[in-house]
Amino acid sequence: MANFTNQDVMKLREQTGVGMMDCKKALVETDGNFEEAIKYLREKGMASAAKKASRVAAEGIVKCVVSKDGKTAVAVEVNCETDFVARSDQFVALVDKIASIILGAKATSVEQVLEVSCPECGKTVNVLIAEATAAIGEKISLRRFTKFELGAKSGLISSYIHMGGKIGVLAEIESKAKQADLMELAFNICMQIAASKPQVVGIADVDASQLEAEKEILTVQARNEGKPEAIIGKMVEGRIHKYYKEVCLLEQEYVRDSALSVKDVIADTAKKVGAEINVTRFVRYEMGEGIEKRVDNFVDEIAEQLKSIK
Repeated sequence: MANFTNQDVMKLREQTGVGMMDCKKALVETDGNFEEAIKYLREKGMASAAKKASRVAAEGIVKCVVSKDGKTAVAVEVNCETDFVARSDQFVALVDKIASIILGAKATSVEQVLEVSCPECGKTVNVLIAEATAAIGEKISLRRFTKFELGAKSGLISSYIHMGGKIGVLAEIESKAKQADLMELAFNICMQIAASKPQVVGIADVDASQLEAEKEILTVQARNEGKPEAIIGKMVEGRIHKYYKEVCLLEQEYVRDSALSVKDVIADTAKKVGAEINVTRFVRYEMGEGIEKRVDNFVDEIAEQLKSIK
């Protein structure tokens, strides 16, 4: 048996950026020789991706895939460094493959997905990303994914992609109505979510602590405006109603007809199809949200390089 520990596997992963299972395999193949394991990974084209680990991958694509029966779906964000690469056929094909793999896998985390093998080629997602990184020349990373599964429940999952992958939405609809009768409504709800950025489905889903914090802010705002204490409570109540219309999907004005709310549209459709309709959950990914894009300072970069060769 190869002479190495779990700590050696972790150390190799930290130094190369390669997945845990591939690091373990490299140590097995090299009988626990750390330097040989690094060489092994480089020869396999996997460790080359680690050279780009310090770069910021803030571009990319959001991809949504729904199974043929409409019961399973996944939203995935894969990042690269430039918009040029994000629009390339090679990168788009990689994202399509990763999304397809996740759709059929039981993995529940990015780390688990990286170790899942592609049914067609047998390579792990981690290897596919490493090979693409080496071929394209940019850092590529699987940032996140969300998977919905309806299981035995009646209904469907719909998706919407905006601007070629800048925004992706999944919405899960539960109803005993026929899927064909739900498809238009479900798609329109996805478009609503993409455009209006709700945080939760309904009022009951608003976090209690978040709601109290919002009430406190609104109360202080009213006092700062010099409003009498006697009417501040009613003012806050009115502003909370406006807050609900911003963060709750069902309370929002319908983007296709501002005279209606989303819950009005759902209720109208439910009457037409003769069955109750419920939006149970949704996810909205906006490509690169929360990632701080790197601003290169070439003077400082060159100075650091000069220090390293003294």
